[in-house]
Amino acid sequence: MTWLEQIRIGLEERSLAGLAWVAHQRGREASLPGHLVTGIEGEDAAFFYLRRKGYIVVARRWSAGNVPGDLDLIAWDGPMLCFVEVKTRTAHDLTPAEVAVDSNKRNTLRRLARQYIRQLPQETAPPTRFDVMSVYLVPGKEKEFQHFEGSFGWSDRRDHEER
Repeated sequence: MTWLEQIRIGLEERSLAGLAWVAHQRGREASLPGHLVTGIEGEDAAFFYLRRKGYIVVARRWSAGNVPGDLDLIAWDGPMLCFVEVKTRTAHDLTPAEVAVDSNKRNTLRRLARQYIRQLPQETAPPTRFDVMSVYLVPGKEKEFQHFEGSFGWSDRRDHEER
């Protein structure tokens, strides 16, 4: 990634933060519960983190309509289509954020990913990967990211075989 692209991504990130600040100052921010606001802030941070790593993010908070849930981020890492589940925390507690992606959540993400792949224009499915990203937004500290590439596969059986 060129330095000019890095600068452009940084400007976009600061612009988004500035708009959020203005909305807050004017009292026009969405009246969402605090945990949802934190989650959205973490997804925004993960979006820019992936862009800086050279990923091409093609969807954010994608939902199928007929399947409950959503896919936080969908991105291309070269020829690999990545479905990224973002978990945000405001403190380093005993339970890491990535542990929250249990078997029920993995199954939901798999169903959504299948729906997404079905609507792609190509005849064969691209190589895919399921990632989990932990974003720590600890007040007074720099944002921290832990990106677990290939965190789980298309079946739990495969997950157990890989461990």
